[in-house]
Amino acid sequence: MSTQQKVSRVVVCPHCSTKNRVPAVAAGSPRCGNCHRPLPWVVDTSSPDFAAVVDESRLPVLVDVWAPWCGPCRMVSPALEQLAIELAGRLKLVKVNADEAPEVSRRFDIQAIPTLLLMRGGEVVAKQVGAAPAHVLRTWLTQYLPTGGAEPPATSDATTGDRR
Repeated sequence: MSTQQKVSRVVVCPHCSTKNRVPAVAAGSPRCGNCHRPLPWVVDTSSPDFAAVVDESRLPVLVDVWAPWCGPCRMVSPALEQLAIELAGRLKLVKVNADEAPEVSRRFDIQAIPTLLLMRGGEVVAKQVGAAPAHVLRTWLTQYLPTGGAEPPATSDATTGDRR
C-alpha cells in the first residue's frame, strides 16, 4: 500500500458538523459516522497513486489538474469544492498538482490548466479546459452523472466518526 492510500483527510459533515476521517481510497463512498449521510470526497493525489485513487474508483471522479502558481486554478478551486459538497455520494473530487505529477499531465495530454477531467472506470468521459463559474461547471458536470441523486450500489461506510 502506498503512502497516499494510508493518508486520510478530516472532513466536517455539512449536515451535522461531525468530524469524519475520509480515506483517499475506499470500496464505496464516505458517509458520516454520526448521521450516515454522504460526505464530500476530496482527495489530493500524485502520479504513483493516481490509478488507485482515480482509475479504481467506483464513483465518477472529477480530476482537477492545477498548479499553485495558476490564478484561474485558485479561482475555480472553491467552486469545485462546493460541487463536491453538493454532489456528495455521487462524485469524488481529485486534485492533481501538474508540477508534482507530470506523468498525469502526459497521460491525458494536458496542455493548459486548469483542466478538469470527468472519469469513470479509468476512462475520460468529459473534459473542460479553463476556469468557469460554478453554475457553468455544475451544468457541465451534472449532465454526465447518474440522475436522481441515487448512489451507486457499492456504497459503504468508509469513515469513522472522529469527534476531535
